[in-house]
Amino acid sequence: MRPEQQGIEVAVLVSVGRHPITGRARRADQDARGLELALGLERQLPGSRVGLLHAGPRSEENESALRGYLGMGLDTLTLLEQAEGSDAIPALAEHLAAAPPQLVITGARAERGEGSGLLPYALAERLGWPLVNGLAAVEKVENGVATLLQALPRGQRRRLKVRLPAIVSVDAAAPAARQSAFGPARRAELAATPVPAEPDRELAEWQLAPARKRPKRLKIVKAASARDRFKAAAAKAEGGSGQVLEGVSAEQGAEAILKLLNEEGVLR
Repeated sequence: MRPEQQGIEVAVLVSVGRHPITGRARRADQDARGLELALGLERQLPGSRVGLLHAGPRSEENESALRGYLGMGLDTLTLLEQAEGSDAIPALAEHLAAAPPQLVITGARAERGEGSGLLPYALAERLGWPLVNGLAAVEKVENGVATLLQALPRGQRRRLKVRLPAIVSVDAAAPAARQSAFGPARRAELAATPVPAEPDRELAEWQLAPARKRPKRLKIVKAASARDRFKAAAAKAEGGSGQVLEGVSAEQGAEAILKLLNEEGVLR
């Protein structure tokens, strides 16, 4: 007999994003994709419940951005209110440990602030939960085990099984977020709970400076549709100048890698 899929409790961690052109606060794209994936689980697994969670200061600008998530179809968002410059990880970990959901969904990295992408990893380490990055889809949940589809470079996919509770992070491979409805977003509730603030000591020691142009990165193909994934996997390298190195010394291999990086413009 095939086991029945169970409904699960899902917590989506959301942040305040930044528009790439205007710099205005908005919902973060990756976090919104994570919420879209979670809302799909409500239809896929009857009985599932989705909750929104954010840790940070409450301001008019932040509240407007956070309501962008509520406009996707939720009634409430839990705000762990703390002062600017506080470390969000202890507050999030304590809240999740008190009433642990089966699945926590986050974006791969924030659009403002540190933007290091380390929060899911630090949170998983503190809670002792497994972590899967690059999530593209949740296929099923049976007997406390989730079957996940992970996005890999060049449009490839890998199927993984992970025991719940777990933390997963999403990026551009996840489904695009629906539009946010203004009316429901304004009527929804922002449930603020003051929490003890721990200063982010590492951030306080940083010296902030205007960003400089970064080195060119090698092209990584990430495709959402099956057609695009097939094209990416079947595509040949441009120029046809690739080579396979076998039985060479470490020095010869290093010289070949250095030559490639120079040709691609990664090194200057």
